Parts: sequence; C-alpha cells; structure tokens
Amino acid sequence: MTAVPVTVADTTDRGLWAARFLRTRRATEALAAGLLPEDQTIQSMPDVSPTKWHLAHTAWFFETFLLMPYLAGYRAFHPSFGFLFNSYYKTVGPHHARPRRGLLSRPGVAEIGAYREAVTESMLKLIAGAGTKPWTAIAPLLELGINHEQQHQELILMDIKHVFSVNPLRPVYKARGESAPSRAGALEWVAFPGGLVEIGDGGNGFAFDNERPRHKVWLEPFRLATRLSTCGEYAAFIEDGGYRRPELWLSDGWAAVESEGWQAPLYWERDRAGWSVFTLSGLRPLDPAEPVCHVSHYEADAFARWAGRRLPTEAEWEIAAGSVALGGNLADRGVFHPLPAPGLGGALEQMIGDVWEWTSSAYSAYPGYRPPAGAVGEYNGKFMSGQMVLRGGAAVTPADHIRATYRNFFPPAARWAFSGIRLAGDA
Repeated sequence: MTAVPVTVADTTDRGLWAARFLRTRRATEALAAGLLPEDQTIQSMPDVSPTKWHLAHTAWFFETFLLMPYLAGYRAFHPSFGFLFNSYYKTVGPHHARPRRGLLSRPGVAEIGAYREAVTESMLKLIAGAGTKPWTAIAPLLELGINHEQQHQELILMDIKHVFSVNPLRPVYKARGESAPSRAGALEWVAFPGGLVEIGDGGNGFAFDNERPRHKVWLEPFRLATRLSTCGEYAAFIEDGGYRRPELWLSDGWAAVESEGWQAPLYWERDRAGWSVFTLSGLRPLDPAEPVCHVSHYEADAFARWAGRRLPTEAEWEIAAGSVALGGNLADRGVFHPLPAPGLGGALEQMIGDVWEWTSSAYSAYPGYRPPAGAVGEYNGKFMSGQMVLRGGAAVTPADHIRATYRNFFPPAARWAFSGIRLAGDA
C-alpha cells in the first residue's frame, strides 16, 4: 500500500539517505534470497503477487517517480516494464491486470535482479547530486519510496506464506526450533477515561497522508484487553459452534462463512492429534497461548461478540498506544510469527508487533483530508471505501516502519494478512 509523505525528517545529509536507501533495497533482496526462481513466479490467489513482481514493482516505483523525471539523461530500463509493474496508478498509464501477475514467466528472476541493480545504481547517483531538481523536491519522494518498499517487504512474506501453504510439500521459508505449547496469562483490562482527545500524525516525522490531519475525537470511557486474544481462546469459540451460529455474525460475514466454507482461521488444520497451523517455518502444532492470526474482520467481530466484548475503534487504539514503546515482535526479530504475551500483568502488551489488530473503524478520510495532487497521491483517496482499519504492525513489519498513528487497511473478508484480535469494552 502506498501513500504520500507529509514530513521529511532530515533533508540535508545525502550520505545518510543513500545508506538508508541501500539498506532498504538489500533488505528486500534478502527476503527473496532463499527462494527458488520457481517460488518467485507463483500467484496462489488474486490478492497474492509473485515475489519477483514485488521486486520489480519496487524498482519501477523509484524509476517512475524519481529517475525518469529527475535524473538527467535517464532512460527506462525496459520499454514494457512500466506496463508490467505498475500496480494501479491510473494517471501513470495502463497496467497488467493484478490477478494475472502469476502468468508472467518472463521477465525472469535474473533479469528483474538486473533491473533492480540498475535502478539502485541510478538512484545512488540521484541522491549524490546528479538530479535536475532541488534536493527539497527529491527528498520527500525518496522517503516515500523507501517506506513503500518496506510495505512490500511485509507483502513478500505474507504472499510467499500463502504460496507455500498450497504446496503439498509444505515448504519451510525459515526454519526455527520447536517450542513446547505454553499457557496464556489471565486476560486483564486497562481502563481509559475517554473525553476529548487528539489523534493523527503531529508532523514530527514521516507519515502517510492518510494519517493526517491531526484532529479531535470524543471518546466515551473504555477499556482494552491487556493482551491479544489467543489461539486457545479462539479454539473455544470454534468448539462452541462459532462458525455455525449466524447470530454472532455480521450479515456479510455470515455470507462469507457460507460461501467460503470457513471453519477456522486461515492456515489452521485439524486431525486426530488436534489443531496445527501452517507458518513460515512449516506446519507446527498450534500453541494455545500465541495470538490468533489470519482472521478476517468478520471473524474478529464474531469472536468479540461471542466473548461479550467488541473490537476497539481506531481512535481508542491510538490513544491507548500513545504511552506504549514502539517495540515488539516485529520483522527484525526474524521469527515471522506471533508469539505468546510476556505476561507482565496489568499493562498493555503486544500493542506493537505480533499481529495487525482489527478495529471496528471503517477506513475513511480524517476531517480536513484532501487527496494530494498527482499520481503519488492517487492511492489513498480512491480506496477509502469498503475497507477496515488495522493498527499496530505484525511479526512481518519492518521495525522502523511502524508508529502509533499508522493506519493499515484491508477488506473485511481478507485473511492472508497477519491480522488478529484485541478485545475492547465500555468502561
């Protein structure tokens, strides 16, 4: 997902920007390094993109929005790549249909690698001072491109997990040691007084345009669960007939249960030995203490109703997260899977990392929001319909890419994202 930056933290030290840009590029390539070329070509469902498409698209972004307009003498690497690797920027030009990305056997992984290297080399020249525009015009787009690529780092992991899950060989993306099932601590609650509060980005660093403007919201007193809802708790919901009780479900959610045949979260499997879950480390016995993951908004909402609670609004979540450190089980740990709560007791845990947390808030514009002009502003405004907001990052989110104001969003039926549940209630 892309959007427009509203601030640039440091527009003067080009050496630091070059290092940050290169670090981001190499991190993306490291995620694909252990994959076979065949792995990188598969599209297992329309929402998934092949790994090599992500690698090419993030090169296309820099080429289209920075190199073509700002680097003197730059020529497109390949005349057809603009069509193949544009995602949905209509003002830039036509693009290959998203559900058909998996049909692109050519260009191959090696050619896409050469494309990336050429773009990286040219970008380093641009950052060093070879541009035709002032640095103040280049820096915001550079920062946007870096954050855009970090979003695709997360998508690479989401998508290859789905690709591997449909392979009967159950490939392992990254091995990790077995761990004994653990036991979750008691679910406790933290109360908040509500009142007139402010949410949204305050302009102290990078943010996407959909995080602004900062504005006032009235909140009634509320409380949040200290930890995320667990697989064990969700298994109890299943055993109590959660997927057979229409009274628990929103109408569209129940329609999805019936049409899709949902009986458990995505990647859950049950045999005589009990539940297992497919992970980026392969198929593993389900740990009842770890956060439930890969549930749709409909499933999260139904579970909350079953528990006698509700999902938090995004404003409630942001106010609660304001005092929480921006650290947790994020991609830098290399686990790529949610972990049980530390169980410190009495305090909010897992607000950052592990799973993106569904809220009850529809994804819409903040008061006073105006879509920016031009192609780079096209994405957010036109997608503010039919999607729900998630907050907090996940185990596949880059550690320096998350903040309390970050608004992720997916359609309510989406399940392949690393999405989970934190319960809320009225105080």
